Amino acid sequence: MTSNSEFYIFLQNYWWFIVSLLGGILVFLLFVQGGQSLLFQLSKNDDERRLLVNVLGRKWEFTYTTLATFGGGFFASFPLFYSTSFSGAIYVWLLVLFCFVLQAVSYEYMNKPGNIFGARTYQIFLFVNGLLATVLLGTAVATFYTGSDFTVNKLNLTDVESPVISVWNSAWHGIEAAFNVQNLCLGVAVFFLARTLALLYFINRVNHETILERARKQLWINAVVFVVFFLAFVIWTLLSKGFAVNPETQEVFMQPYKYFLNLWEMPVVLIFFLLGVVAVLYGIGITLFCKNSRKGIWFAGAGTVITVTCLLLIAGWNNTAFYPATPDLQSSLTIRNASSSEFTLKTMFYVSFLIPFVLAYIVWAWRSLERKQSDIKEIKEDEHSY
Repeated sequence: MTSNSEFYIFLQNYWWFIVSLLGGILVFLLFVQGGQSLLFQLSKNDDERRLLVNVLGRKWEFTYTTLATFGGGFFASFPLFYSTSFSGAIYVWLLVLFCFVLQAVSYEYMNKPGNIFGARTYQIFLFVNGLLATVLLGTAVATFYTGSDFTVNKLNLTDVESPVISVWNSAWHGIEAAFNVQNLCLGVAVFFLARTLALLYFINRVNHETILERARKQLWINAVVFVVFFLAFVIWTLLSKGFAVNPETQEVFMQPYKYFLNLWEMPVVLIFFLLGVVAVLYGIGITLFCKNSRKGIWFAGAGTVITVTCLLLIAGWNNTAFYPATPDLQSSLTIRNASSSEFTLKTMFYVSFLIPFVLAYIVWAWRSLERKQSDIKEIKEDEHSY
């Protein structure tokens, strides 16, 4: 019979896995943002650009919904992280939110009657969303491995005048993370991964030979840049000191090669991480070297979800502080000290049994929108096109 404390630990680990999985799905769906950043490179006239916008427009709500679910899942399962990051690093999250508001407005009003700004203005907004949202999200996630400038004092709850637990020390409120080279490596890697996945998606969905030719040429450039920055971040992270937690005292300390040891000590995570990397490279490779292949997005997409999930797992599992505080290591957040109560996690645990049904609906909705490849003729005849 599992004791309450053991079951609570299981629930904390379980919900870190769910949050990590949602993060992996979100990074895959950022191909929409990547595609938006390619609009002006892959298209040379309004018809071609509108074709690409409509191919992406059928999927942008998936990304937005997943981002909201990711944030909501984090808030419900690890509320101290939510209150620390979303209130402390507020400038970063406001920029991300602003980017997604731009995206929603652009798709809604781009080709509506009475649009006084013109379609190109909204297409530029989509480019801004594709650039900033990916780089900022990647940079923010990188702080899970490099740390952030905050302190936590739960005793402040007794202060009637200022019952603030978490205090952000930098006046930049999260923007300072973009000036860390290691963080920026992941931000740039996410940006070019999103573009790479978008190119694979266009190759799979678009029925336009000229655009396909341009996409294959762009795939070489973007895939190589992605691999370089991704390897730079992963190697840097695995060889750096990490934020370890003493399982007995919960004291946080710096441990050499912590994230490499996490992979080594969790062989299942290591195996899936390597499989995910191979799947991404295979999806890119078959598209580049097999001219008739259009299925690369499914291998690279699945590989992205698996790889990102594993990277997030080693940030929180195996006695690791997933949100380190650089000014005071003992203020760092772990899945033990930042989680909701056992009752809350247990209730959410039972509710999470509905997740497979939600995923099944997403798959069904996705397939219903992908019955055939898109071309310019279809877009012109569709009254509901963007």
